[in-house]
Amino acid sequence: MGMVLCHDITEIIPGKSKGVAFRKGHIIREEDVPKLLNLGKAHIYVWENQPGMLHENDAAIRLSRTMAKGGLKFTEPKEGKVNLLAAVDGLLKIDVERLEAVNEIDQIVVGTLHTDRVVKAGEQVAGCRVVPLVIAEEKIIQAERICQETSGIIEVKPLKHHKAGLITTGSEVFSGRIKDAFGPIIKKKLETLGSTLVKQVFVPDDVEKIVQAVQEFKAQGMDLILTTGGMSVDPDDLTPTGLKTAGAEIVAYGAPVLPGAMFLLAYLEGTPVLGLPGCVMYHKTTIFDLILPRVLCGEVLTRRDLVKLGHGGLCLNCEVCTFPHCHFGKAGK
Repeated sequence: MGMVLCHDITEIIPGKSKGVAFRKGHIIREEDVPKLLNLGKAHIYVWENQPGMLHENDAAIRLSRTMAKGGLKFTEPKEGKVNLLAAVDGLLKIDVERLEAVNEIDQIVVGTLHTDRVVKAGEQVAGCRVVPLVIAEEKIIQAERICQETSGIIEVKPLKHHKAGLITTGSEVFSGRIKDAFGPIIKKKLETLGSTLVKQVFVPDDVEKIVQAVQEFKAQGMDLILTTGGMSVDPDDLTPTGLKTAGAEIVAYGAPVLPGAMFLLAYLEGTPVLGLPGCVMYHKTTIFDLILPRVLCGEVLTRRDLVKLGHGGLCLNCEVCTFPHCHFGKAGK
């Protein structure tokens, strides 16, 4: 009696509830003893401040703050754990290599969602915990050193509004023989992520017409140029040639993602240009859903970024799509 509890003590009533019977910091009174015994607490941990040691909650607070890079908020510590929540809608970015280095430290546990996942404000993206009731401060300092190299390793990047122009190629659409089905799909995907399809133009399978459309969108200040149609290897499919002729630097034509193998990534004087394969029109989830959020948060992607998508790049075309709650797009390191 008279001693200070150093952690919450949980009470479970089967089939009814689970809650805190005694809070950390509670000073034990004589009348508390029967209830503690009923909870199976014949022995208790009490707090004695020792130099070089941290209480689990204090350690979890420091750990969570050093892990966070931006776009995050924190829950109150509970039983040595602090959760990290998205403060904004955006793209979750995890420095996986440094995350693993932190988890190599004994008695420290940090779990996250996969990197490059779109999250909503308020969604939990990570949890930081220390295992024992007290932990050597040096272990937290070690984690802080790892994270301070990059000012944190967990971040939610806000998606920036982009004005997008869509070039739809194909003589069959241009001539009116068939109705375009790409436009509404592209428009909806952009709007879902906070951007706008400003204009869609239709051009035939003609390199000069494709070049003209690309250059006009560039002159009009489009932040993102998208193309649909003409992305296969048939003689009439001239979109990649048209983009290259227009001055776009082709980063990659083809990606190890199914659906999405015929995807094209290019940049025209800093403006991202995405050549979208036909699967975007009829598959619910494709490479476009993996790449678009990264473009909208300002990432400049490389061929290596696309290569890494091969691990987890096979969509199973589930009858009920649960993306992003599945393996698709969870790239390897």
